[in-house]
Amino acid sequence: MNTRNWAWIGAVATFLLAAGAYYAVGQVYSDAKAIDLINQLSRAGLYFGSAMATASATTLALMLTLIGMAHRAEAEFGPDFYRNIYRISRLATATLLGSVVLLLLLTLPVGEFQGLSDMWFIWLYRVLFALIGTLSALLVATVLLVFTTVRDVIINITPSDMI
Repeated sequence: MNTRNWAWIGAVATFLLAAGAYYAVGQVYSDAKAIDLINQLSRAGLYFGSAMATASATTLALMLTLIGMAHRAEAEFGPDFYRNIYRISRLATATLLGSVVLLLLLTLPVGEFQGLSDMWFIWLYRVLFALIGTLSALLVATVLLVFTTVRDVIINITPSDMI
């Protein structure tokens, strides 16, 4: 199976899991409690967003290291290898940018917004949950693509009797 397929399968599965969690929470809580849900989501979301930003920035730096290592290695790497590094870098960049947006949204003082309608809070909760689900899917896709790329590096630089 193509390495990109594993990344997409993991991303879709993660996104579906997040959608299931959203649906399950919606069955337990009514829309009237959206502000409470936002407050609960904000606590975990700040840690999650920070961890995602850190992981994405680290991944980008490691991709630069991997390119340098590939150039110095005696093995030949094909165009698919470099395409995977580019894909990983794009996913990590998207995750980093999404994490920054998530952190900015989570800094809104939601409890201080007295004059806004309940629908505003409901939509803010939906956007935050969708952003967290999307970022989770992007991270899973990135990790799976990194794994398959590292596997290719090991196969190319390790003698065949070692694998």
